[in-house]
Amino acid sequence: MLQQILRDMYIDPELLAELNEEQKHILFYKMREEQLRRWREREEKEQREEAELKRTARLKQSNDKRVQWLRGSDGEIWVWIMGDSPGDKPFEQISEELMAERARQQAQKEAEELWKQKEAEITKKFRDAMAKEKAKIVAEKWKIETEDRKAAKLMEEKIQEELKKREEEERQRGEEQIRQQEELRAKELYLSLKQAQQHSQHNECEDQEWKEQLRRSKAADEERSHKARRARDEYRRQSLRAIQKGKVAGLSNLFKGTSLNNEPEIKLNSNYPRQLMTLTTPARKAWERPSRPISREILIRWFKEEQLPRCAGFERNTRAVAPWFHGIISRQEAEELLMNKSEGAFLVRVSEKIWGYTLSYRQQSGFKHFLVDASGDFYSFLGVDPNRHATLTDLIDFHKEEIITSSGGELLLEPCGQRRNPPDYSYLFE
Repeated sequence: MLQQILRDMYIDPELLAELNEEQKHILFYKMREEQLRRWREREEKEQREEAELKRTARLKQSNDKRVQWLRGSDGEIWVWIMGDSPGDKPFEQISEELMAERARQQAQKEAEELWKQKEAEITKKFRDAMAKEKAKIVAEKWKIETEDRKAAKLMEEKIQEELKKREEEERQRGEEQIRQQEELRAKELYLSLKQAQQHSQHNECEDQEWKEQLRRSKAADEERSHKARRARDEYRRQSLRAIQKGKVAGLSNLFKGTSLNNEPEIKLNSNYPRQLMTLTTPARKAWERPSRPISREILIRWFKEEQLPRCAGFERNTRAVAPWFHGIISRQEAEELLMNKSEGAFLVRVSEKIWGYTLSYRQQSGFKHFLVDASGDFYSFLGVDPNRHATLTDLIDFHKEEIITSSGGELLLEPCGQRRNPPDYSYLFE
């Protein structure tokens, strides 16, 4: 189950809800380790590809062009940081001057365009007027006596001077109008740039808030990783102790010689008088387990096909069902059974979320529920305990002496038995 979660990098929300906080921390830590491993593989692949591209580019490149950086007296690349050197203006002043200069240049450019248009209009206007007057004078000259030509010439010059004067006045009025438009446009551009700068500063403030949130998130992430790493070290220590005691998977030989092929008698434990049932295994089609439990019927079949041959739920060296074993009951039913029990009471129920079980534990302030993965050839707590046990009974007996989590210090002290008659697991052995 854990390998499938790490392979898909996904955990079903219903299954996640069954995990306690420490189980979530450790599962998160293992998923982060898998992400880092994949990231390192991808980075190494990209580096190899980049090195190959650079090598190919060097072979194809005929001209070797390089960029040389200016270096200071200390031999390092010379860098100038605006505002840090003596005599540098403050950033605000430089920004104001740059905006004013940009506004002035833009307004000047627009004014030059307007002036070109205006000058073309004035020139055309007075050129047309001059041509009309010349034509009029030429027409009159043919009618004037030769002695009056001098007077006509003087009149022409007078008219030209008058037209030039009017043209100059028109030019001055046009220049004054363009200058006023230029000043107004410069103010408009300055206000626009100022608003853009204020908007940029507002965005910078938002960026600062986002960076602060990111910093807090990273700090919380590091704290979770630290807790998970500490828990992992504690579990490794427990694993070494378990190996020393000979209680991990591969070292348990307590069920050697036990077989279900001879139709043995199974004792059903309950708070009521014990009953005897005969287990028979009828011929069935080949069992193909789905990826996860999808119905109660599928769970019952899984238990009969896979768990009964492994003696799941039995007491050690006996054919009696263990007093802590229960059937497919809900979390609420498990907590009701443990409600009046003292701290350390526990029961094991068949899980409806995974191929395995749920260990429900009574603590001083409430209850805890731990998922037990039984999808492989061993039994282990999902995301909490690194130890693998050959049988479900091995796991229970191991944690009667060793705590489940370092933070909670849970020890299995008192099994919680049955209240029903028949017991809530009777259908599992029919």
